[in-house]
Amino acid sequence: MAEVNEGVVLRTLESVIDPANGKDIVTLGMVSGIVVKGGHVAFAIDIEPKRAGEMEPLRKQAEKLVHDLPGVLTVSAVLTAERAQHSPHPQQAPQMPRIGGHGSGSTEQLLTNVKSVIAVASGKGGVGKSTTAVNLALALKSLGLSVGLFDADIFGPSQPRMLGMSGVKPTHAPDGKKMAPIEAYGMKVMSLGFMMPEDNPVVWRGLMVMGALEQFMKDVAWGDLDVMVIDMPPGTGDTQLTIAQRVKLAGAVIVSTPQDIALIDARKGINMFSKVNVPVLGLIENMSMFHCPNCGHESHIFGHGGAKADAERLGVDFLGELPLDIGLRIASDEGKPVVVHDPEGPIAQRYRAIAEKIKAKL
Repeated sequence: MAEVNEGVVLRTLESVIDPANGKDIVTLGMVSGIVVKGGHVAFAIDIEPKRAGEMEPLRKQAEKLVHDLPGVLTVSAVLTAERAQHSPHPQQAPQMPRIGGHGSGSTEQLLTNVKSVIAVASGKGGVGKSTTAVNLALALKSLGLSVGLFDADIFGPSQPRMLGMSGVKPTHAPDGKKMAPIEAYGMKVMSLGFMMPEDNPVVWRGLMVMGALEQFMKDVAWGDLDVMVIDMPPGTGDTQLTIAQRVKLAGAVIVSTPQDIALIDARKGINMFSKVNVPVLGLIENMSMFHCPNCGHESHIFGHGGAKADAERLGVDFLGELPLDIGLRIASDEGKPVVVHDPEGPIAQRYRAIAEKIKAKL
């Protein structure tokens, strides 16, 4: 079986005809940004913005033809006008995702087989959002729920490392059409981190990010789940808006440290979800205190109680405090989430108490 490469993709796309002039899209120079890696193919079809609606059938045809090639696992074909509008050098194709979505402007609701979808978000990076997301997901599973974890932090996917699954690659689902999610601790997981080396930077424009998010939600065989936890990227950008528009979110959990600069950004996150009509399930104060392992003294390195005070002022629930703990940091780096590797420990119990509050709200 011949290996799929850029040349094979281009030859296949020569059969796709632009109805406006009767020539194929390769001859017309409309195909750009081809990326082929490990059975995952992505490319852009450059069009004039006013033709976006009429070109959607052509995009679907191109995507299907490439998907039908032997050895192809997933395909992302996106319509883009970025090169024509912004680049003086047409030969310089934009960076394209190794896996991405359709970028078609569709309003179809995604993840409809999931009873409750929860976004775990933060206003800024470095507050322990991903650690909180994975342990909350596992805590919810320990309460008897079927759980999925979707790592939507496209630019900084960390869940493969936190789950001890670095280097694992996704495969076809039994239907041969979708990707099978990775199984970790009895939980279904998907992340861009499974598609590329840990130190590879992701250099994509917003269109590429939205496409990747859509495909992870639409073309992964998640199955029926009670809960999906989405580990969001920090901030209030394209990812948050795309997911809020395409998924019926049961609510958002905001993670912050107690310091003022983090709480300012946490408030932005709360306000953003409110504007897109997503209920805020509550606020978690991470790194709330530090217990000295030698003398037992409790220190408030980043301050203390700020998140609780903000929750009260903003009228959202305060879900709980989590400590700054070296054991938790080591467990995360080693891919051993504390909820499953020390289930009776004090930190796991805190996560479980928060999960119980969230479950009650759902």
